Amino acid sequence: MNTSSPRGRRPLGVRAAGAAVGVVLTTLGAAALVSCDTGGDDTGGPTFSERPSAPDTAAFSGEPPSSVSSAAEEVIESARASASTAAASASAREASRKASIGAEIERSRQAAQDALKGVEGSGNALGEVGMTGKPRADTGGLLTVVVTITNKTDATASYAVQVDFLDPSGKVVETQFTGAEDLAPGQREQPLVISRQPKDAQLSPRLTKAQRY
Repeated sequence: MNTSSPRGRRPLGVRAAGAAVGVVLTTLGAAALVSCDTGGDDTGGPTFSERPSAPDTAAFSGEPPSSVSSAAEEVIESARASASTAAASASAREASRKASIGAEIERSRQAAQDALKGVEGSGNALGEVGMTGKPRADTGGLLTVVVTITNKTDATASYAVQVDFLDPSGKVVETQFTGAEDLAPGQREQPLVISRQPKDAQLSPRLTKAQRY
């Protein structure tokens, strides 16, 4: 029996040795590529540094903290100024409203006083007018009365009322006037009459005259 290998057939050991040599050469070639000079026109993959470099703060955008704080303070001051302006405006409107009410009260008082000039006795409408006091605790200590005027006729009418304030001896120390204009039949109004005497004055209000006109 012929035990020699056929022509062209390599022994198993030789083939294994050749494969090992190929692996070594492949590994050495890869290492050589990695260690090549990276200068010039290298278009390979990105390289990495073991230590990351500090960021370039000059490239940052936005305001530094001091500027942000200043801007915030400006916003706060602007808000405060707006609130102050709104409060001043509200105060001015309230003052204007009170002045308007005061002017209307004075006009009504003067109209009532003029209407009562020449009226004899207690007038023609004492039965259509009533009067009650208000607690001093509700009026800051001022003597105040509520005059209730009711038009009990079947036609529109205006009313003038005189209230006197008397001291304990019965002497009139103050006279006030009030009234209501153009009350429809059955309509009622309740104006206030406030004494201008000192708060500690012992006075009694008296409904003296009431005239319908």
